[in-house]
Amino acid sequence: METDTSDGVAARRQEHVARWGELLGDRLERTQWSRATLDTHRTGALRALLAEARRGSPWHRERLAGIDVHSIIADDLGALPTMTKDDLMSHFDDIATDRRVTLEATEAHLRDLTTDRYFEGDLHVVASGGSSGQRGVSVYGWDAWVDVHLGLARHLIADLMARPDAGGTVMGLVTASNSTHMTTAVATTFANPMVEIRSFPVTLPVRTIVAGLNAAQPTSLTTYASMLGVLATEAAAGRLRIAPRRVYATSEPLLPEVREAAEAAFGEPVANVWGTSEGGVMAVGCRQATGMHVNEDLVIVEPVDEANRPVAVGERAAKVLVTNLFNPLQPLIRYELTDEAVVLDAPCACGSAHRRFADVQGRLDDVFTYGGTAIHPHVFRTVLGRHRAIAEYQVRQTPAGACILAAAAGAGDRVEVDLVTKELFEGLRQAGIPDPDVAVEVVASLERHASTGKLRRFVPLSSSRR
Repeated sequence: METDTSDGVAARRQEHVARWGELLGDRLERTQWSRATLDTHRTGALRALLAEARRGSPWHRERLAGIDVHSIIADDLGALPTMTKDDLMSHFDDIATDRRVTLEATEAHLRDLTTDRYFEGDLHVVASGGSSGQRGVSVYGWDAWVDVHLGLARHLIADLMARPDAGGTVMGLVTASNSTHMTTAVATTFANPMVEIRSFPVTLPVRTIVAGLNAAQPTSLTTYASMLGVLATEAAAGRLRIAPRRVYATSEPLLPEVREAAEAAFGEPVANVWGTSEGGVMAVGCRQATGMHVNEDLVIVEPVDEANRPVAVGERAAKVLVTNLFNPLQPLIRYELTDEAVVLDAPCACGSAHRRFADVQGRLDDVFTYGGTAIHPHVFRTVLGRHRAIAEYQVRQTPAGACILAAAAGAGDRVEVDLVTKELFEGLRQAGIPDPDVAVEVVASLERHASTGKLRRFVPLSSSRR
């Protein structure tokens, strides 16, 4: 992992790590809060966020006119307007509550970024767009950047305390190489000499990543969900020989077949991490039950339908509206993310009062539309997930169907192109496309986003033509 070791940056990092230590105890305690304590905290944090947004953001000041920000509670959020990534990027300067933060300045900072580095001496800037394809820029304040890291780290620390026999200090990180991406940047800021981080860019050849992990022997493994499936295949084939005691899938939807393959290969449950550049780590998988606990002290997540109406517990939402409670520098209030989420209602065996969501299986953006017929990504996943010879894939919409790029699991594996084509044809036909055009192409590897290293698994027709 490339690190800026200049004296000034190193000193700021030491100050930041010290602040991390000051906040750790409180953030750990929050995971054990009762529902009543959580609700009290959320109400106070929401009111403080809205007050700061109205004070410092010209854009929010106009939108929040007439709202009594000192009496609002989370259940009242439906009365507030929503915002989108288009809003954020179009009104970037007026949304920020710090006048130093402008789109021009942050883009210049990102353009010159080769490793983790502070913006204006105390802020951090990251970019998004790997999975959805739509670029966004997020800016975090000093304490907010600590909460981005502790959003996941506190769960890891709590697990270390609960399972001291499953300890270890070598963390394998297979994600982006560029510090414009949150996962890489925040890990660099809070690097600890007591924890050895072995980082491997996800864009490296798989054999190089495997060799590096074999040499490092990480006790924990964090990687993109799409790469986790590749690594599980390598482990099952005997080429990847590691035994991590904690496995985290992040940044992309974790498909059921990938989870199953990884848990079989590594012998440990996979903790899914639901994170975004805009909301930080929003939820983390529980080792004692299915699903992910939302970091409800940090974010408010509203599952809604396409018309922004609340959906019932157990019902799949078309998208979620996220209110980031911990980063008033860039107030995101009912910010739209097209992740399709499901709230679980059963109490968790671990005793946490933080709500649980099922693994996010897709995004509204993943749905392909042909005329008036919408095809859900599960039509493709159901077929492609059954074929073990396919390590990873990308589905590109075409005017009358789809082109599927499939990477084989190994040199000796043969993708049954004719069978896969036939099954996809039948699946699309049953879903409402009378005579679909299906093409399956076997490729050596799939192209990932240049800066984030993410794989955009479903590419709609509008993007395919760009």
